Amino acid sequence: MSIRTFGELIDWTRDLHQNLATCLRHCAAHHDDDRAKALLTYLASHENELSRIVDEFEHQSAKNTLSTRIYDYLKHQTVHSHESCDLHYAQLNFDAIYQQVMEFHDQIMTLFQNLSERAEIPEARDLLESLLTMETNEAKRLASQVGRMDDL
Repeated sequence: MSIRTFGELIDWTRDLHQNLATCLRHCAAHHDDDRAKALLTYLASHENELSRIVDEFEHQSAKNTLSTRIYDYLKHQTVHSHESCDLHYAQLNFDAIYQQVMEFHDQIMTLFQNLSERAEIPEARDLLESLLTMETNEAKRLASQVGRMDDL
């Protein structure tokens, strides 16, 4: 997907979370380990929720902010995810699954942080900072919830 505007950035982020949710759910059905299967199922529901939350940013943001062009995006590495679900997560253990999903979130947060620092329009900066705050809080919540699963 070509990202030229903040609206397209939101769409791309939503689609990344939704794609990850679909892949995690698919891999859960093929995993042999019950603990890893439970983690994949939980992560899939969490990513679905994130997709819904990100979508709300598009509905709540001003149209002129959403149509503002992003020039710095092209200088960034793309976020690495498994765009086609090849059962990658079904082959990993609990810790590796968790680590890769957290790395995925770290990449998105780094992108939002970098774009926020370069945003010239206050409304665009506010939008990016709100997206970053949401991603950060959700990553913390995810870490807490998975930590509780690990304690069981």
